[in-house]
Amino acid sequence: MILLTGAAGKTGRAIIHILAERGQTVRAFVRRAEQMAAAREAGAAEAVVGDLRDADAVGEAMQGVRAVYHVCPNVSPDEATIGQVALAAARTAGVERFVYHSVLHPQVEAMPHHWLKLRVEELIFASGLPFTILQPCAYMQNVLANWGQIVGAGVYPVPYRIGARLSIVDLDDVAAAAATVLTEPGHLGAIYELAGPAPLSQVEIAAVLSQQLGRPVRAEVVPLDAWEQRARAGGMGEYQVATLLAMFRYYDRHGLVGNPTVLGWLLGRPPTTFAEFLVRDNQAS
Repeated sequence: MILLTGAAGKTGRAIIHILAERGQTVRAFVRRAEQMAAAREAGAAEAVVGDLRDADAVGEAMQGVRAVYHVCPNVSPDEATIGQVALAAARTAGVERFVYHSVLHPQVEAMPHHWLKLRVEELIFASGLPFTILQPCAYMQNVLANWGQIVGAGVYPVPYRIGARLSIVDLDDVAAAAATVLTEPGHLGAIYELAGPAPLSQVEIAAVLSQQLGRPVRAEVVPLDAWEQRARAGGMGEYQVATLLAMFRYYDRHGLVGNPTVLGWLLGRPPTTFAEFLVRDNQAS
Protein backbone atom coordinates (compact mmCIF):
# COMPACT_ATOMS: atom_id res chain seq x y z
CA MET A 1 0.00 0.00 0.00
CA ILE A 2 1.24 3.48 -0.96
CA LEU A 3 -0.35 6.52 0.68
CA LEU A 4 -0.62 9.66 -1.41
CA THR A 5 -1.46 12.88 0.42
CA GLY A 6 -2.93 15.88 -1.38
CA ALA A 7 -4.40 13.28 -3.71
CA ALA A 8 -7.23 15.35 -5.16
CA GLY A 9 -5.02 17.81 -7.04
CA LYS A 10 -3.65 17.36 -10.55
CA THR A 11 -0.29 16.15 -9.22
CA GLY A 12 -1.87 13.57 -6.95
CA ARG A 13 -4.24 12.26 -9.60
CA ALA A 14 -1.44 11.94 -12.17
CA ILE A 15 0.71 9.94 -9.74
CA ILE A 16 -2.19 7.72 -8.67
CA HIS A 17 -2.91 6.97 -12.32
CA ILE A 18 0.59 5.81 -13.17
CA LEU A 19 0.99 3.85 -9.93
CA ALA A 20 -2.25 2.02 -10.66
CA GLU A 21 -1.03 1.32 -14.21
CA ARG A 22 2.08 -0.24 -12.67
CA GLY A 23 0.00 -2.51 -10.47
CA GLN A 24 0.47 -0.62 -7.20
CA THR A 25 -2.22 -0.30 -4.54
CA VAL A 26 -2.81 3.34 -3.59
CA ARG A 27 -4.62 4.90 -0.66
CA ALA A 28 -5.58 8.50 -1.46
CA PHE A 29 -5.81 11.12 1.30
CA VAL A 30 -8.18 13.93 0.30
CA ARG A 31 -9.53 17.00 2.08
CA ARG A 32 -13.24 16.70 1.26
CA ALA A 33 -15.62 13.79 0.75
CA GLU A 34 -16.64 14.99 -2.70
CA GLN A 35 -13.01 14.53 -3.83
CA MET A 36 -13.01 10.79 -3.12
CA ALA A 37 -14.62 9.91 -6.45
CA ALA A 38 -11.93 11.70 -8.47
CA ALA A 39 -9.19 9.84 -6.55
CA ARG A 40 -10.88 6.51 -7.20
CA GLU A 41 -11.38 7.37 -10.87
CA ALA A 42 -7.64 8.03 -11.10
CA GLY A 43 -7.05 4.48 -9.84
CA ALA A 44 -6.86 4.67 -6.04
CA ALA A 45 -7.97 1.47 -4.32
CA GLU A 46 -8.97 3.45 -1.23
CA ALA A 47 -9.78 7.08 -0.49
CA VAL A 48 -9.86 8.59 2.98
CA VAL A 49 -10.93 12.07 4.04
CA GLY A 50 -9.09 14.27 6.51
CA ASP A 51 -7.16 17.42 7.26
CA LEU A 52 -3.40 17.12 6.81
CA ARG A 53 -2.95 19.18 9.99
CA ASP A 54 -4.89 16.56 11.99
CA ALA A 55 -2.32 14.20 13.48
CA ASP A 56 -4.93 11.55 14.31
CA ALA A 57 -6.37 11.52 10.79
CA VAL A 58 -2.95 11.39 9.15
CA GLY A 59 -1.73 8.72 11.57
CA GLU A 60 -4.74 6.54 10.86
CA ALA A 61 -4.25 6.93 7.10
CA MET A 62 -0.65 5.72 7.40
CA GLN A 63 -1.51 2.45 9.11
CA GLY A 64 -0.41 -0.49 6.98
CA VAL A 65 1.38 1.73 4.48
CA ARG A 66 4.74 0.77 2.97
CA ALA A 67 5.52 4.08 1.32
CA VAL A 68 4.23 7.67 1.37
CA TYR A 69 4.20 10.28 -1.38
CA HIS A 70 3.60 13.57 0.40
CA VAL A 71 2.09 16.46 -1.53
CA CYS A 72 1.14 19.54 0.49
CA PRO A 73 -1.80 21.65 -0.73
CA ASN A 74 -0.53 24.21 -3.22
CA VAL A 75 0.85 27.48 -1.78
CA SER A 76 -0.10 26.58 1.78
CA PRO A 77 1.14 28.78 4.65
CA ASP A 78 0.98 25.63 6.81
CA GLU A 79 3.45 23.60 4.74
CA ALA A 80 5.99 23.19 7.57
CA THR A 81 3.32 22.22 10.12
CA ILE A 82 1.78 19.75 7.69
CA GLY A 83 5.23 18.32 7.00
CA GLN A 84 5.85 17.83 10.73
CA VAL A 85 2.54 15.98 11.12
CA ALA A 86 3.22 13.74 8.12
CA LEU A 87 6.75 12.89 9.23
CA ALA A 88 5.71 12.10 12.80
CA ALA A 89 2.92 9.83 11.55
CA ALA A 90 5.27 8.11 9.09
CA ARG A 91 7.78 7.40 11.87
CA THR A 92 5.10 5.98 14.13
CA ALA A 93 3.71 3.81 11.34
CA GLY A 94 7.16 2.48 10.40
CA VAL A 95 6.95 3.72 6.81
CA GLU A 96 9.79 2.29 4.71
CA ARG A 97 9.96 5.09 2.13
CA PHE A 98 8.91 8.74 2.44
CA VAL A 99 8.92 10.69 -0.82
CA TYR A 100 8.40 14.44 -0.63
CA HIS A 101 7.08 16.58 -3.46
CA SER A 102 9.21 19.72 -3.13
CA VAL A 103 9.98 22.30 -5.82
CA LEU A 104 12.82 23.37 -8.09
CA HIS A 105 15.15 25.73 -6.21
CA PRO A 106 13.57 25.64 -2.74
CA GLN A 107 16.61 27.61 -1.54
CA VAL A 108 15.08 30.86 -2.86
CA GLU A 109 13.83 32.84 0.12
CA ALA A 110 12.29 35.45 -2.18
CA MET A 111 9.62 32.87 -3.07
CA PRO A 112 7.95 32.06 0.28
CA HIS A 113 6.34 28.78 -0.80
CA HIS A 114 9.70 27.54 -2.12
CA TRP A 115 11.37 28.56 1.14
CA LEU A 116 8.75 26.68 3.20
CA LYS A 117 9.45 23.53 1.21
CA LEU A 118 13.11 23.85 2.13
CA ARG A 119 12.06 23.94 5.79
CA VAL A 120 10.26 20.63 5.25
CA GLU A 121 13.36 19.20 3.56
CA GLU A 122 15.30 20.10 6.73
CA LEU A 123 12.70 18.30 8.83
CA ILE A 124 13.03 15.24 6.61
CA PHE A 125 16.80 15.13 7.12
CA ALA A 126 16.29 15.11 10.89
CA SER A 127 13.42 12.61 10.86
CA GLY A 128 15.47 9.46 10.51
CA LEU A 129 13.09 8.22 7.80
CA PRO A 130 14.30 6.68 4.54
CA PHE A 131 13.50 9.47 2.10
CA THR A 132 13.61 10.73 -1.45
CA ILE A 133 12.92 14.36 -2.41
CA LEU A 134 11.66 15.41 -5.83
CA GLN A 135 12.07 19.03 -6.95
CA PRO A 136 9.97 19.65 -10.08
CA CYS A 137 9.81 22.85 -12.07
CA ALA A 138 6.51 24.49 -13.06
CA TYR A 139 4.30 22.23 -15.18
CA MET A 140 3.67 22.52 -18.89
CA GLN A 141 0.03 21.86 -18.01
CA ASN A 142 -0.12 25.29 -16.33
CA VAL A 143 -0.11 26.89 -19.79
CA LEU A 144 -3.52 25.33 -20.43
CA ALA A 145 -5.12 27.56 -17.79
CA ASN A 146 -5.07 30.28 -20.46
CA TRP A 147 -6.12 28.03 -23.34
CA GLY A 148 -9.27 29.98 -24.14
CA GLN A 149 -7.32 33.21 -24.56
CA ILE A 150 -4.53 31.46 -26.48
CA VAL A 151 -6.94 29.95 -28.99
CA GLY A 152 -9.55 32.69 -29.03
CA ALA A 153 -7.36 35.80 -29.09
CA GLY A 154 -3.95 34.46 -30.06
CA VAL A 155 -2.52 35.77 -26.78
CA TYR A 156 -0.47 33.83 -24.24
CA PRO A 157 -0.67 35.99 -21.08
CA VAL A 158 2.00 35.86 -18.35
CA PRO A 159 2.41 38.07 -15.27
CA TYR A 160 6.17 38.50 -15.72
CA ARG A 161 8.72 39.41 -18.38
CA ILE A 162 8.13 37.54 -21.63
CA GLY A 163 11.89 36.97 -21.93
CA ALA A 164 11.94 35.06 -18.62
CA ARG A 165 13.11 31.47 -19.15
CA LEU A 166 11.59 28.51 -17.29
CA SER A 167 12.47 24.83 -17.50
CA ILE A 168 8.80 23.82 -17.59
CA VAL A 169 8.21 20.09 -17.17
CA ASP A 170 5.46 17.69 -18.20
CA LEU A 171 3.42 16.56 -15.19
CA ASP A 172 3.18 13.07 -16.67
CA ASP A 173 7.01 12.90 -16.65
CA VAL A 174 7.02 13.99 -13.00
CA ALA A 175 4.42 11.34 -12.17
CA ALA A 176 6.49 8.67 -13.91
CA ALA A 177 9.57 9.71 -11.94
CA ALA A 178 7.53 9.63 -8.73
CA ALA A 179 6.34 6.11 -9.47
CA THR A 180 9.91 5.00 -10.12
CA VAL A 181 11.32 6.30 -6.84
CA LEU A 182 8.35 4.88 -4.93
CA THR A 183 8.65 1.37 -6.32
CA GLU A 184 12.24 0.74 -7.41
CA PRO A 185 15.40 0.36 -5.31
CA GLY A 186 18.35 2.74 -5.28
CA HIS A 187 16.68 6.08 -4.62
CA LEU A 188 16.77 6.44 -0.83
CA GLY A 189 18.59 9.53 0.41
CA ALA A 190 18.39 11.18 -3.01
CA ILE A 191 17.26 14.67 -3.99
CA TYR A 192 16.26 14.81 -7.64
CA GLU A 193 15.77 17.97 -9.69
CA LEU A 194 13.01 17.43 -12.27
CA ALA A 195 13.31 19.97 -15.08
CA GLY A 196 12.06 20.02 -18.65
CA PRO A 197 14.33 19.40 -21.64
CA ALA A 198 15.33 23.03 -22.27
CA PRO A 199 14.48 26.34 -20.62
CA LEU A 200 12.01 28.29 -22.71
CA SER A 201 11.28 31.99 -22.71
CA GLN A 202 7.63 32.96 -22.84
CA VAL A 203 8.24 34.18 -26.39
CA GLU A 204 9.52 30.71 -27.29
CA ILE A 205 6.49 29.08 -25.65
CA ALA A 206 4.25 31.33 -27.76
CA ALA A 207 6.22 30.34 -30.87
CA VAL A 208 5.65 26.63 -30.15
CA LEU A 209 1.97 27.34 -29.60
CA SER A 210 1.87 29.18 -32.94
CA GLN A 211 3.54 26.31 -34.75
CA GLN A 212 1.32 23.64 -33.24
CA LEU A 213 -1.92 25.59 -33.67
CA GLY A 214 -1.07 26.80 -37.17
CA ARG A 215 -1.90 30.42 -36.34
CA PRO A 216 -0.10 33.31 -34.62
CA VAL A 217 0.14 33.41 -30.85
CA ARG A 218 2.03 36.16 -29.05
CA ALA A 219 3.25 36.31 -25.46
CA GLU A 220 1.88 39.31 -23.60
CA VAL A 221 2.68 40.65 -20.13
CA VAL A 222 -0.22 40.91 -17.69
CA PRO A 223 0.42 43.81 -15.27
CA LEU A 224 0.71 42.56 -11.71
CA ASP A 225 -2.02 44.87 -10.45
CA ALA A 226 -4.41 43.47 -13.06
CA TRP A 227 -3.48 39.90 -12.12
CA GLU A 228 -3.93 40.70 -8.43
CA GLN A 229 -7.34 42.27 -9.01
CA ARG A 230 -8.56 39.16 -10.85
CA ALA A 231 -7.10 36.81 -8.25
CA ARG A 232 -8.83 38.62 -5.40
CA ALA A 233 -12.09 38.79 -7.33
CA GLY A 234 -11.83 35.02 -7.79
CA GLY A 235 -11.60 34.50 -4.04
CA MET A 236 -7.86 33.77 -3.72
CA GLY A 237 -6.58 34.16 -0.15
CA GLU A 238 -4.26 36.92 1.03
CA TYR A 239 -1.27 34.62 1.60
CA GLN A 240 -1.67 32.98 -1.80
CA VAL A 241 -1.93 36.33 -3.59
CA ALA A 242 1.14 37.75 -1.86
CA THR A 243 3.15 34.57 -2.38
CA LEU A 244 2.35 34.24 -6.07
CA LEU A 245 3.12 37.92 -6.66
CA ALA A 246 6.53 37.31 -5.06
CA MET A 247 7.04 34.33 -7.35
CA PHE A 248 6.14 36.35 -10.45
CA ARG A 249 8.60 39.08 -9.44
CA TYR A 250 11.31 36.46 -9.01
CA TYR A 251 10.52 34.89 -12.40
CA ASP A 252 10.64 38.36 -13.93
CA ARG A 253 14.17 38.91 -12.65
CA HIS A 254 15.68 35.44 -12.79
CA GLY A 255 13.39 32.92 -14.47
CA LEU A 256 13.52 29.34 -13.11
CA VAL A 257 16.07 27.19 -14.88
CA GLY A 258 17.06 23.62 -14.05
CA ASN A 259 18.82 20.69 -15.69
CA PRO A 260 16.96 17.81 -17.44
CA THR A 261 19.64 15.14 -17.02
CA VAL A 262 18.31 13.53 -13.85
CA LEU A 263 14.74 13.40 -15.11
CA GLY A 264 15.91 11.79 -18.34
CA TRP A 265 17.83 9.18 -16.33
CA LEU A 266 14.78 8.38 -14.20
CA LEU A 267 12.53 8.11 -17.25
CA GLY A 268 14.98 6.15 -19.39
CA ARG A 269 14.29 8.60 -22.22
CA PRO A 270 14.56 12.34 -22.91
CA PRO A 271 12.00 14.44 -21.03
CA THR A 272 8.91 15.45 -22.98
CA THR A 273 9.25 18.66 -24.97
CA PHE A 274 6.56 21.32 -24.88
CA ALA A 275 5.66 20.60 -28.51
CA GLU A 276 5.36 16.86 -27.77
CA PHE A 277 3.16 17.66 -24.78
CA LEU A 278 0.78 19.72 -26.91
CA VAL A 279 0.48 16.97 -29.52
CA ARG A 280 0.04 14.20 -26.96
CA ASP A 281 -2.71 16.01 -25.09
CA ASN A 282 -4.50 16.93 -28.33
CA GLN A 283 -4.07 20.62 -27.63
CA ALA A 284 -2.92 21.39 -31.15
CA SER A 285 -6.11 20.24 -32.89
